[in-house]
Amino acid sequence: MLSRRRLLATSAIGIAATAAAPRLAFAQAPRRTAPNLFIGTAGTGHTYPGASLPFGMVQLSPDTGVERWETCSGYYHSDGSILGFSHTHLSGTGIGDMLDLLVVPARGPVVLQPGTREKPETGYRQRYSDERAEPGYYHVALDNGVTAELTVTERTGWHRYTFPAGEGHLLLDLSHLILDSSDNPPLIGDAVIEVEPDGTITGRRQVFRWAKGRTIFFALQLSPHPNRITFYADDDAEQPAGSQKVTGRRLKAVLHYADAGKAPILLRCGISGVDIGGARANLGAEAKHWDFDATRRDAGARWHAVLDSVRVTGGTEDQRTILATSLYHAHLAPTLFSDVDGRYLGMDGQVHTVPKGGAAYSTYSLWDTYRALHPLLTLIAPDRTKSLVDDLIRQTAQSPFGPLVWPLQGKETGTMIGWHGVVPLAEAQAKGIQADYAAAWPAIRRRSFDFTAKDLDNSKGRDLYDRMGYVPADKWFESVSRTQEYAYDDWASSHIATAIGEKSDAARLRKRSANWRNVIDGSIGFARPRFSDGSWWTPYDPIQLGHMPKPWWRDYTEANGWQATFLNQHDVYGLIQHMGGDAKFEAKLDALFNAPSTLPANAPPDISGLVGQYAHGNEPDQHAPYLYAYVGAPWKTQAMVRRLCTEMYKNDPDGIIGNDDCGQMSAWFVFSALGFYPVDPVEAVYVFGSPLFERAEVTVGNGKRLVVEAPGNRADTPYVAAVTWNGKPWRKSWIAHADLVKGGTLRFTMSSKPNPAFGRALADRPPSNGRTPG
Repeated sequence: MLSRRRLLATSAIGIAATAAAPRLAFAQAPRRTAPNLFIGTAGTGHTYPGASLPFGMVQLSPDTGVERWETCSGYYHSDGSILGFSHTHLSGTGIGDMLDLLVVPARGPVVLQPGTREKPETGYRQRYSDERAEPGYYHVALDNGVTAELTVTERTGWHRYTFPAGEGHLLLDLSHLILDSSDNPPLIGDAVIEVEPDGTITGRRQVFRWAKGRTIFFALQLSPHPNRITFYADDDAEQPAGSQKVTGRRLKAVLHYADAGKAPILLRCGISGVDIGGARANLGAEAKHWDFDATRRDAGARWHAVLDSVRVTGGTEDQRTILATSLYHAHLAPTLFSDVDGRYLGMDGQVHTVPKGGAAYSTYSLWDTYRALHPLLTLIAPDRTKSLVDDLIRQTAQSPFGPLVWPLQGKETGTMIGWHGVVPLAEAQAKGIQADYAAAWPAIRRRSFDFTAKDLDNSKGRDLYDRMGYVPADKWFESVSRTQEYAYDDWASSHIATAIGEKSDAARLRKRSANWRNVIDGSIGFARPRFSDGSWWTPYDPIQLGHMPKPWWRDYTEANGWQATFLNQHDVYGLIQHMGGDAKFEAKLDALFNAPSTLPANAPPDISGLVGQYAHGNEPDQHAPYLYAYVGAPWKTQAMVRRLCTEMYKNDPDGIIGNDDCGQMSAWFVFSALGFYPVDPVEAVYVFGSPLFERAEVTVGNGKRLVVEAPGNRADTPYVAAVTWNGKPWRKSWIAHADLVKGGTLRFTMSSKPNPAFGRALADRPPSNGRTPG
């Protein structure tokens, strides 16, 4: 059986010769399609199938493992056994954390250790069947006879456990978390579980996994109350009978029921990043009753409103399911982090309160999501974008590090490079989202120009970048990618500076945003490591990741020379000129998609989904298929985008070719299936690709309707013969955000043969760096 990577290493422009599936009549109105929440739960998608609300604080989901990269989200589809159900999860990340407060429904003797995946019977793990998931609800039958159901509000998780007749118990495992190779220092700093006088069980734990020192608080209530509770401290030491509290690091509590099967056991749990009072207040505000089914219905209704924002007709049933699932995944993060009273833990370690009607968020995977996830929300959910932008501004001002990088529950992890928190701000400003951008500017300016010992890994070499025009490869690791990504952040920051009247800073940043040139060797047409003396790395091999054998001396960030060559998003015409003009650039793009799909032994698993050397499973060059439009060959974009939509996404657990990265991979699919993509979000335009469906209805702006039509669109018609906008011919291979948000009808005439004339003229090519070649 061919591997997926081998299958995708074929020619760049060819279209899979699949038979056209029966299609719906074009006149039929688009309708909602149910998502498949198991897409991405196998392979390297790293998603989870449990219950959450759009951008909710609680992600209540089953956990199957904590020790392998495959289980970054806590769940892997083929593991075969479930540890229990925890309240917080990361969607699609390549690093694991969270999994706070595991609840394990059990029967028979109390077992405090999980056992192994190979032999679940050696611990409290359970094999399972009848697993079902839908937005806001999860169901599974465990082999111990217990049926588990989960649903949520924004800040509370709801469990319903139906036991067989007889004794049973619930284990609360506060020691459960994503493991790493060392427990020194301990991954859990301190923890508490306590039964309060009203029977509410409260607690906290401080975790040092990825977001070092984050603290989660909880308050849970049960109906019916357990007959008794036993506590276990570190090393599973049972506490004296009648204990009401236990402290330590790896704590557990067992809630005993003499007749667990008499009625379903309901558990509702509120969480907070502030304190126990916040968790209790969240629980009190969002759990005023014990009606599990009503909570489930409310959760489903919230999701229906989101999934109705994009409805399609045509394509295959699987493609419609993939679209609905992608839309679902694109609404899981960032996650709510403020309590019902508006309090949240800021990046400065202090408790703050958002203004009335505002919200604070966590789980900003900004190196990934600035590219498509945030632009998608700006298009279809501008009110949410406004809330996120206000929060980004507040947290940027509060953080000692300035613009956000990868914050998780009040802690800046500093993961990846650059300070891409500026990009959603610049993008939103360019697209008309009103906010106090000036409030973030002092922190952005410090990050851009001042170099202090507090710098995180993501901004190493900024002083050299500023002085020399690039980060030298003999001084800092990932130097080529750093130079290019710092340049893009300068581009975004220059827009913010211009908008608030900081003209001199804007000019300095705009000039510095051209530093990408200094790590692109125009003589060979590749991104290439450069040393302090100005010389290039030789002998050069674009397949390799760096000039040193040790992985921490990689010269690229999750990429190699091929992929980094096309990293530039904001000055495409400058890049084209630097590499010798249209013909040479087009040939280089062809070579990217046709090169052998080989990688060095030290390549990270993130580089996946190869078509030639293009890696769709990772972010650095996900805009590259759209670059053909800038040299007047958008028909090649159309062919490649259609191919990627049909080969890189499947309606099965292994259905996402790489980490979903908090919705970025999913947002790429939503945009591309609609027929356009934001190559540079700050430019505020979309480059046309190849729509996947016959008709899409998209809610944009303030409730306006964008209709995308492609009548007769089939698997063998990937090419755009012509375009009309609101009934008038449209010659350009792009369209502005300002046009789309007014609503209207974008109509594509599709063909089985390319139309090289469409978008060929200089005046019809997309703008970049504020200019077009015409």
